[in-house]
Amino acid sequence: MINRIVRLTFLPDKVNDFIEIFNGSKEHIASFPGNHGLKLLQDASDKNVFYTYSLWFDDDSLQRYRKSELFKTTWAATRALFSDKPLAWSTNVIETVK
Repeated sequence: MINRIVRLTFLPDKVNDFIEIFNGSKEHIASFPGNHGLKLLQDASDKNVFYTYSLWFDDDSLQRYRKSELFKTTWAATRALFSDKPLAWSTNVIETVK
């Protein structure tokens, strides 16, 4: 299982535009083959910073999504709203407590 975390920093006047993009694509992303969950998180101290947290069956599933038209169109619309470079991490769970 791959945990994908992406940090997104938006221009203050573009946050609502991003929320609209996310709301329009979230069900499609969550139902993409190999996806096992999707969360949108907002930074507790900076309201212009969001994180997407998604679970993927394996790296191949994540890469198929990243090569899909869904990703390309969603990312193009989202990227235009950034005020800073996005950061992304792919992680594997080593241990879960509780």
